Amino acid sequence: MVALLDFMNALSSGAISVIDLTSPLSSETPILELPPDLGQTQRFELQEISRYDDRGPAWYWNNFRTGEHTGTHFDAPNHWVTGRDKDDIASVPVRRLIGPAAVLDFSAQVADDPDFLIEIDDVRAWEADHGPLPEGGWLLVRTGWDARTSQRDAINADGAGPHSPGMSAECARWVAEESPVVGLGVETVGTDAGAAHSFDPPFPCHSYLMGSDKYGLTQLRNLAQLPATGAVVIASPLPIVSGSGSPARVLALVQRQ
Repeated sequence: MVALLDFMNALSSGAISVIDLTSPLSSETPILELPPDLGQTQRFELQEISRYDDRGPAWYWNNFRTGEHTGTHFDAPNHWVTGRDKDDIASVPVRRLIGPAAVLDFSAQVADDPDFLIEIDDVRAWEADHGPLPEGGWLLVRTGWDARTSQRDAINADGAGPHSPGMSAECARWVAEESPVVGLGVETVGTDAGAAHSFDPPFPCHSYLMGSDKYGLTQLRNLAQLPATGAVVIASPLPIVSGSGSPARVLALVQRQ
């Protein structure tokens, strides 16, 4: 009880700040684009039920329609064929929704090369400066991509396909199979690089992470406000029964000096 009271006092005093890592969810929120012969996700859409009128004189509310993997969202293991027999989003243990964060900043490299790929050596170089990745925590990748809020800029496609940063296949495998983190968080529309459809295996972050019973968080923002170590992430997806993922509110707790 004392620890919880101390925590609440720290929140009230500002000794602990709450940083919202969630992108706003609207009809303008960028969405994943797949080849036209495949199924497509639904752009976020509100349908008004009533707004203080004859349909409901004292209340305003909406129905909404969207895909599970729209906006800032949480990928559950069953999202990918490699994790098809693992947890759905409603079955993810709640203790794994809260954990320490390691924030790796590659914004300078991505400014020069939007196709930049993170390699294992890049993570090891960060560990040499900051210590090992946190057990049961999140590896959060800052790239500056959260400034790209339109569909066109977020997908960043040309005749050769989309161009956005991510991890190499070997780095994705290492994070999934050898690192102690429970998941990967990124600012891009998906956890994989734009060119990952041509990697071996295709979309390795999805393939390796989901197959290893780990998770993905996408379309994060405000990672620039987090320290390299010391923040705590709270990721709160909807517990959709049999769902493969969910839009999520993602917060970070940061202790101020």
